[in-house]
Amino acid sequence: MSGKAVVLIILAICVIAGGGLYYSLQYAYYTTVARNTPAADVVLTQAQGGAVTEVPIKDFTGIDANSSPLRYRACFKMESPLDTLVKAFQTYPDPTPLTAPRHFACFDAKKVDQMLKQHKAVAFLGRANIHYGVDRVVAVSQDGNGYAWNQLNRCGRAVFDGQPVPQGCPTPPEEK
Repeated sequence: MSGKAVVLIILAICVIAGGGLYYSLQYAYYTTVARNTPAADVVLTQAQGGAVTEVPIKDFTGIDANSSPLRYRACFKMESPLDTLVKAFQTYPDPTPLTAPRHFACFDAKKVDQMLKQHKAVAFLGRANIHYGVDRVVAVSQDGNGYAWNQLNRCGRAVFDGQPVPQGCPTPPEEK
């Protein structure tokens, strides 16, 4: 076999493997969150008492995956004014929107992060420990657009980095 043929075969394998990797990262594990399921309910944690309350929304679009608790993303329109939400619900101290796959165009993590940093949006605690060490964060912009994602909290960051469980954190679940 000539050197050119070997190089072409290697290049073809690389292109196919690269395409497979791209597909698996962007599409393979994600599923659409149906509107009539609990995963589509947008909840916020009350500032007084810490109760979790479902809030009215419209135009919900969401994706999730079983492969990781951090793959949840959602976009929606909040029906309550932002100033009402700020008075009633816990804000989230260090929101970090996680990048969504390209096909989920409504969730632009850089744009959401920029709105949060410019105080054009506010992040709220949706539900603490929706999975061990993972909080659901809900950001709402001044124009009522809402975005939700799952984010590691301090307990999750420590445990998943192999560090001891921080004081005040629940015991992590046993590994399967």
